[in-house]
Amino acid sequence: MSDFALLMIDFQRDFCAPGGYSDQCAGLDWVTPIIPRAQRLLAAARENGIFVAHTREGYAPDLSDLHPERLARSAAAGAAYGTQGPMGRLMIRGEYGHDIIDELRPGPGEPIIDKASYGAFYNTDLESLLRGAGIKRLAIAGVTADVCVHTTLREATDRGFDCHYVKDCISTIDPEVRRACELMVEQEGGIWGRLCTSDQLANEWESIKN
Repeated sequence: MSDFALLMIDFQRDFCAPGGYSDQCAGLDWVTPIIPRAQRLLAAARENGIFVAHTREGYAPDLSDLHPERLARSAAAGAAYGTQGPMGRLMIRGEYGHDIIDELRPGPGEPIIDKASYGAFYNTDLESLLRGAGIKRLAIAGVTADVCVHTTLREATDRGFDCHYVKDCISTIDPEVRRACELMVEQEGGIWGRLCTSDQLANEWESIKN
């Protein structure tokens, strides 16, 4: 069994589909191009027996687990968490918009980590799931590069995971910020891990399988 896992971060309708939180803030041009590549990466992981986990950011209907500062920031961005949108209340667990897009729907046996946070390790059972599966290397894809992806990347690095930042399956609203997030990974000899592409990983997973 491979010690590799693929972590798919927050490919939710609220971030990736028309009418969601991100669409209301800044449109979807920044995220739409990475969806097909993320589909191919996910398919490659499944074909080669790679452990896959998915995450969703979302909050309780009464907003009891949403810090007031985070609520204020979302309002300043133009789409306050908890307000009504075309797919239900924005960023609220259980709403249609909170769920993962159909193109990247989790498969049987693939855990979904619900988090009331940016980082996927904070107050979740993600670490225990990975340790239990013997995971040492973590490929990371998702949105957004500068928020939930980089927060999770740093949490994972602090926990000793060998991280692989899949740059063509990660994006954020500002292209300059996206590139800065990639540059940070490579600093100091790869302080946050390795920068790679989906094709590179798919080829490596195929060689592991064989």
